[in-house]
Amino acid sequence: MTRILLIEDEEKTAFFIKKGLEENNCTVELANDGTTALQLAFQKTYDLIISDIVLPGKDGWTICKELRTQKSEVPILMLSGMSTTDDIVKGFDLGADDYLVKPFEFRELMVRIKALLKRTSQKQESDTLTIGDLVLHVNLRKAIRHEKEITLTGKECALLEYMIRNHDKVISRSELAKHVWKIDFDTGTNMVEVYVNYLRNKIDKGFDKKLIQTQFGLGYILKAEP
Repeated sequence: MTRILLIEDEEKTAFFIKKGLEENNCTVELANDGTTALQLAFQKTYDLIISDIVLPGKDGWTICKELRTQKSEVPILMLSGMSTTDDIVKGFDLGADDYLVKPFEFRELMVRIKALLKRTSQKQESDTLTIGDLVLHVNLRKAIRHEKEITLTGKECALLEYMIRNHDKVISRSELAKHVWKIDFDTGTNMVEVYVNYLRNKIDKGFDKKLIQTQFGLGYILKAEP
C-alpha cells in the first residue's frame, strides 16, 4: 500500500482527503501542524507527502525546504489556495514536485498522486546526459559546462532533462507543461517561460553559443551548434 503523510490543519479538508485516500488503498498518517509533520517525515518512511502551506508551527514552505536540505527525495505535493505564478514557482524552487491549487476535485488529486508515484518508481535510463559542451547529472541535479558547475532546482533539472532527451526538435510550451509539470497547459500562466529563463541564465548566460533557442509562436528547441 502507498504510505502517505498528509499535513493539513483544516479538519474538514483533512477528513475529506484522508478518507478518499484510504478508499484508494493508501495508508495515511495525518499531522495538523508543521513541527510534528517534519518530525514524522524524518522519523518514518513515506512514499509521498501532501502538505498544505499555511500551517501552525512550521509552514509548508519550511517543511519542503528542510526536507530537501537534508537530501530527502520523498515526493512532495503542495496544496494551497495561493494561485499566483510567484507562489507556484516558490513551491517548485523549494523542492516541491507538484502544486495543486485549492479548491480541487479529489479525482484530480488522485491523478497527480499517481503521476508522482509513477515518476518516482521509474528508473532513469541514464544518470548522465550530454548535449554539446553541457553535461547534466540528473540524480545530482547538477550540470557542467566548460568546467563551470551549475546547481539546478528539481524543476529546472526536470525541464533540462526533457529538453536534452528531445534535443533538435521544437517543443511547445504545452508539451513542456504536460511532461515536466504533469498538468494541462494553462494559457493564463507564464510558468514555462519563467523556468526557461531560469535555465537560460544558468546554462547559456556568459557563453557565446546558446543552447536554448526560441521558435517564436511554436516553442523552444535545445540545440548544440556544430
